[in-house]
Amino acid sequence: MGILSLGPLALIALLLVAVGLALGVMFGLKGPLVAVVAGVGLLVAAFLSTPLSLYLLVYSMLLGPEFVAGGMGGTSATMGRGVTLRFDDLLLAVIGFVWLAKAAIHKQEAPVKRTPLNGPMMFYVAVCLLTTFIGVIAGRVKPQTGFFFNLKYFEYFFVYFMVVNAIDTEKDVRGLIKASLVTCFLVSLFGISQIPSGQRASAPFEGEEGEPNTLGGYLVFMMSIVIGLLITRGAITPGKKWQFILLLGVGLLGIFATLSRSSMLALFIIVMLVIGFTSYRKPLLFTFVLALIASSPIWAPASVKERVAFTFSQESQKGQIKVGGLKVDTSTSERLHSWENAGKYFQKSPVWGAGITGSPYFMDAMYPRLVTETGLLGVATFVVIVISLFRMAYTCYNRSPDPAVKGLTLGFALGLIGLLIHAIGSNTFIIVRIMEPFWLYAAFVAKAHAAVSSQEAPTTEISHVAPQRVAGEAG
Repeated sequence: MGILSLGPLALIALLLVAVGLALGVMFGLKGPLVAVVAGVGLLVAAFLSTPLSLYLLVYSMLLGPEFVAGGMGGTSATMGRGVTLRFDDLLLAVIGFVWLAKAAIHKQEAPVKRTPLNGPMMFYVAVCLLTTFIGVIAGRVKPQTGFFFNLKYFEYFFVYFMVVNAIDTEKDVRGLIKASLVTCFLVSLFGISQIPSGQRASAPFEGEEGEPNTLGGYLVFMMSIVIGLLITRGAITPGKKWQFILLLGVGLLGIFATLSRSSMLALFIIVMLVIGFTSYRKPLLFTFVLALIASSPIWAPASVKERVAFTFSQESQKGQIKVGGLKVDTSTSERLHSWENAGKYFQKSPVWGAGITGSPYFMDAMYPRLVTETGLLGVATFVVIVISLFRMAYTCYNRSPDPAVKGLTLGFALGLIGLLIHAIGSNTFIIVRIMEPFWLYAAFVAKAHAAVSSQEAPTTEISHVAPQRVAGEAG
């Protein structure tokens, strides 16, 4: 009869076993039986409950281990570290496979719901693939390298689509918010625990060297969510505010522990925006915060002051450049060189750039990398996505009668501003550990936008969730 004669459920069962075995091998499990049991168990759990698998994904975003696949090759200096795979990468692939399988079984006519971001995101994907394909033809991009890095760039988009399409209940929305805040609290504590070592704090399972900028960017975004909820009247029940204040304090300490100047600059901009936003309502708080900022050179930790001063006080090193007569440190100089190199390459290929991983330069800054790899096409689509995100948040904040939604969308907008600032000195918008939480909350905003736009308040949307249920119980 052959395998083609099997029914759809039997075929899916075989696929579950095959993919389960592959997952077990990738996880490094010993023995084929253990691999099959572990992999199939994960797939079956995802098949039975997509929300349950999304909870696992939220916890694994910052708490999951990583696996590095080196030796990918390529012309870009970014290839030196290889492709980093994490547990959440594999889990996201499992969830996506199960979601598509369930959609095929139930023969859904529209498995992907419409949102204001669908078009811009698909255009961005198309631009990245097009520029990479051109780079492959021109010999600048290795095909396998470009393919895997494109997958890494787009996987966080998949988080957005999964949450928008698979989460329909009030309970699951507030559960995912709670899971993300609990994860943030644990990660912040982990960062603080590294302070006595004298090293810059990084997230768990970041390898030997760690990535303080990654932890800093993640905490900047999550603290923005917390700040948005705290400063919005009625978003949090009075009895739960202390939990959010505690999380804010721990998160801020975590940011300082990273000694990431990009993160601290982003945090400063967010604080100034909040001061301007609330000053007319709370003049005493406005005065207090301003005084606190003005006195920061006195009370700030010595390590933070030294890190900031290091920008201009580093001993002479090869590669340093001068800005306004002042010599800046090598790290800042590298980022300034990135802008210079981006300008040079833009003159060679202004429309589509070099393709993903096709740049001949190492660039640890988002905007020069975007210009170099994707040219004007990539810049234009990126700007459209950012504008669409702000529009969604603005619409929800102004039209929703629910304080919890107002606080959440305000925090999201502040977080987006913070990440745009953070991206000056980091590849923020292609770092999975920052982008997965970001697109998780973008999906919440999109669901709120859908409810507000339809001028309805269905129980399946976040806009119907009472403040004490979303923000109050999230703590």
